[in-house]
Amino acid sequence: MAAAGATAAGAADAAPVASPASSGADSASSSADAGPANGSDADGSTTFTFDRSLLAGAGDNTSDLARFEHGNPVLPGSYNVDIYLNNGWVGRRDVRFASATPNASATPCVDRQLLDQLGLHPANLSAELVKQLVDPAACVSMGSLIPDASMSFDMGNLRLDTSVPQAYMQQRARGYVSPEYWDEGVPAALLNYNFNSYRSSSHGQTQTTSYLGLNAGINLGAWHFRQDSTVNWQSATSGTRARKRWQNIDSYVRRDLPSLGAQLTLGDSYTDGQVFDSFGIRGVQLATDDRMLPDSLRGYAPVVRGVANTNAKVTVSQNGVQLYQTTVAPGPFVINDLYPTGYGGNLDVTVTEADGHTHTFSVPYASVAQLLRPGTTRFDVAVGQLRNTALLSLPNVVQATVQHGFNNLLTGYAGIEGSQGYAALLLGSAINTRYGAFALDVTQARTATPGYDNYNGHSMRLSYSKILPDTQTSLTVAAYRYSTSGFLSLTDAALARDYARRGLNAFSYTAPTDVTLIDGVPLQTGLTPAQQAALAGHSYNPIINPTGLQRQRNRFDLTMNQRLGMRGGSLYANVSASDYWNRTGTDTQFQVGYNNSFHRLNYGISVTRTRDVFGRYDNEYLATFSLPLGNSAHAPSLMLNLTHDRNGGNQDQAILNGSFGAENQFNYGATVAHNSGNDAGGSSGSVNLGYRSPYAVLNASAGSGNGYSQASFGLSGAIVAHPGGITFGQPIGDTVGIVYAPGAAGARLNNATGARIDHSGYAIVPYLTPYTLNTIEIDPKGLPLNVQMDATSAQVAPYAGAVVMLKFKTETGRTLIVRARLANGDALPFGAQVFNAKGTPLGVVGQAGQALLRGVQQTGQVSARWNDENGVAQACSFTYALPRHDKAAYPQIQATCVASSATPSLPKKSGT
Repeated sequence: MAAAGATAAGAADAAPVASPASSGADSASSSADAGPANGSDADGSTTFTFDRSLLAGAGDNTSDLARFEHGNPVLPGSYNVDIYLNNGWVGRRDVRFASATPNASATPCVDRQLLDQLGLHPANLSAELVKQLVDPAACVSMGSLIPDASMSFDMGNLRLDTSVPQAYMQQRARGYVSPEYWDEGVPAALLNYNFNSYRSSSHGQTQTTSYLGLNAGINLGAWHFRQDSTVNWQSATSGTRARKRWQNIDSYVRRDLPSLGAQLTLGDSYTDGQVFDSFGIRGVQLATDDRMLPDSLRGYAPVVRGVANTNAKVTVSQNGVQLYQTTVAPGPFVINDLYPTGYGGNLDVTVTEADGHTHTFSVPYASVAQLLRPGTTRFDVAVGQLRNTALLSLPNVVQATVQHGFNNLLTGYAGIEGSQGYAALLLGSAINTRYGAFALDVTQARTATPGYDNYNGHSMRLSYSKILPDTQTSLTVAAYRYSTSGFLSLTDAALARDYARRGLNAFSYTAPTDVTLIDGVPLQTGLTPAQQAALAGHSYNPIINPTGLQRQRNRFDLTMNQRLGMRGGSLYANVSASDYWNRTGTDTQFQVGYNNSFHRLNYGISVTRTRDVFGRYDNEYLATFSLPLGNSAHAPSLMLNLTHDRNGGNQDQAILNGSFGAENQFNYGATVAHNSGNDAGGSSGSVNLGYRSPYAVLNASAGSGNGYSQASFGLSGAIVAHPGGITFGQPIGDTVGIVYAPGAAGARLNNATGARIDHSGYAIVPYLTPYTLNTIEIDPKGLPLNVQMDATSAQVAPYAGAVVMLKFKTETGRTLIVRARLANGDALPFGAQVFNAKGTPLGVVGQAGQALLRGVQQTGQVSARWNDENGVAQACSFTYALPRHDKAAYPQIQATCVASSATPSLPKKSGT
């Protein structure tokens, strides 16, 4: 995966360096190894001659142009660069550049650490080269280590590109970031909060309910502690008291184990649900995390194998869309890093030989969730206590599952799980064929329930997916499951045993009802369902239901999408049907719809059938139309929704949505609706407004209708405490970044709408993708005039749950225009370099002795350096003091530069 390089705001440090070793930086290797930014050879093989008479003053005082006659030179020094290998980002580090001759452009010096970061391990190196790789004074070129390898430096973007022949490369998947470069982050404490308060008035009753969700955490090295909880408030109304409830959702500590590609979790977690049904557990879990794989190895895609007769171009396409292209050497080739592309469609592979001949072949590609790439293994081991709020007694449980991709066609998987009185074994496989992808598994389970016979049974599950290119039909998932009467899942078995211990029959079922009927007339009662259950002589548990478990017999699920040509729109269907062993009837729920567009108008119709907990069905018909009202970036959109339900009720709804602000940080909406045909008839209206500030997200709404009104307010955001202080920001995910750019207050982050760097120089990047390269970009617009940034982007691959620190180097100082002359009245030579007292380059002298200097302080001393016509080093210096109340963006001064007796010794930077 190619990543954007950093951009430089000024010249890099350019301190003098020790003369490079001749064996490592000879002229030949330098010219093959690194070219200057304008494309000319670094060693001066391409020479430009300046006609000095074209300059003002007939070219007087222009003796210091020799270095520009060899292209746009790279000055010796240490540069913090983004490193690319064959156009793929590898990392960022300081790289030393040295010149073979005084006037030559500096070239990068390769050391052992740089080779390790590039993942290059050249064989058969001479003892002299091995010694120079660890010698800080030597400068070894890439071309001297690997034949035909080269390096080029883009000064403007601080990007160092390395080109290495494929034969010398260790094969890496696209998007691969070595675990040694994953960032563990810094010690931090973080709090994510989400507050919402809702006030409603209806028929003389007014009530306010408020909610606060808290996600807290502490990071200490590789260990991440997390705790999630909620607080609910409810105001008093007639007949009820005010209430407040604190609920602890979960608490756990987690760390990554990169060597296993897995995470270790202690505390509350959930099993992954890849093999058995997922459930909550309090204990220990060790499970693989697919996010640790490169992007191109996540999910399923087959391995493509073939043979090339020459240096051939290989193209992989699917349904007419080109997915991949590469060049391979003669002989067998393997492509194993294709990105997943949904649920399939055969891959068409075309091999174009150097002589123009082509041959093609097809690789079957269809996928279900259980399919894995060849050689990929998943596992999940969990031991602890079952978490389920419906249980009075929480049993201990254990589960272990494994999945392995054997080849393109076959993936096998298996699992065991057990608890008190329960054991289950599952075996299954998934197959990729040209007719689609199939997965079949069988689970055998045994349940011992107190007071009942032992239950033995099995469950068979069949899944299928296929894309039919000829008809543009996508069967995303078609799944069927059959369970015998004695089969129970682990959760159902725990509920049945818990139910039996309370003296209740878990195996007979009667559907619940929300009303009691006497001769078809609802019984009027003020008793709650729990009170009615107590009078009936049993416990009430709305999760289990009053009279037992539903034991599923058959279940069928289907998700399908059908395109109707280029302009005919698309049909979609989501269907679910279930029946049970211990009750009659079939639960059928579905959604069927059609979407299309006409010019700028998008429209759709749908029919939805749902079933509530009391077994009642509701059919709803919806027609929706959406149209943008204008062509500008902030043009609002109008949506019309027409709904009809089973009770004959109709609702006509018009919604206007839009946003404004330079970063679309404000959003608004207004809704008007009319209801007819039921008790809730009448007109209603509402408005809402949102603002995404740098420090929090705010939302508010208000509305009224027939006999009611409402108002709400929401506030969400995050607080992160880190080694640099405490920073407030927008709501965060599990993995976050902290940008530190001192003095850059007001600059915005391109990665988060509305996020800006605060007065302390910090900002929160709310969402980062773990184990993958994330590019963080700062927009310098809004920076103070006296602040410059060396780079405006950085890349990082964090661990999951990490808080990573991204430091951007900034220079604080003003921009100054100087007209400097020597003591004899002559202007400073054209091309002379100007440095501050620390040796940092500030600018270059132009014609008539004028120089634009960046990053100067209020007062100080600067020096100029150049070589005269005989190549003898010359230097002079002068002091300056800017008026404190001068508000000019570019103040101007005149100065006399006093010659020094010797060239000043400028400090060297680290690594030079």
